[in-house]
Amino acid sequence: MSDPDDSIATDDEFGDAPTVTCERCDREWDLSKEFDDLGVGNHAVEQFALDHRRHTGHFPDEIATWRARCRNCPEEAERLAGDAATRWAETHARHTRHAVEIHHATGDETTLVEADDAE
Repeated sequence: MSDPDDSIATDDEFGDAPTVTCERCDREWDLSKEFDDLGVGNHAVEQFALDHRRHTGHFPDEIATWRARCRNCPEEAERLAGDAATRWAETHARHTRHAVEIHHATGDETTLVEADDAE
């Protein structure tokens, strides 16, 4: 992937329409319909992944998420994009003055967002 902040591949990296698999469901999907007919273009994989999770409770194979967890309360967020997880963490820290850990999707790295950082 060209941008280290991207946690999922875009359709441009697959050519025309990608295929998504899910080992837990023991299924495979060709995203031609999403790619062509629905006009979601380079967001087809992301949209499919979000829909899949909404209906099954888990993401398809090879989808890595960014996780933001508050150190002081049970609040947390899981996002497909790093900037979305950071935005959630900064907003939570700013409003609650709680520190939030962001666990990166593509590695073991963790970022700490503290209330002073979110001002």
